[in-house]
Amino acid sequence: QVQVVESGGGLVQPGGSLRLSCAASGFTASRRRMSWHRQAPGKERELVAFITPVGITNYADSVKGRFTISGDNAKNTVYLQMNSLKPEDTAVYYCNAVGGSTSYWGQGTQVTVSS
Repeated sequence: QVQVVESGGGLVQPGGSLRLSCAASGFTASRRRMSWHRQAPGKERELVAFITPVGITNYADSVKGRFTISGDNAKNTVYLQMNSLKPEDTAVYYCNAVGGSTSYWGQGTQVTVSS
């Protein structure tokens, strides 16, 4: 079965850190453009970061210098390390895998940044 499953969300205080995981099955994540997106209540879903099969990464301006996307080929998993979290980072975070004409989305994981 082809799918991506996110995990690692939770409640964290401002300034804290979380690491999100995106576990891929049914395909090889390192051969796809993998990305993280987020959607806050009442807002459009936005791209947070992506990594290409050749390892090129890119980030939204709002998370540059704080978030890092990476992959573990052995685990077929992509991570999003989030540091210096802010209340405005609160959202549901989604993983996406794109390759050819296919696109797979996970169910999302909630990240809440609050004191």
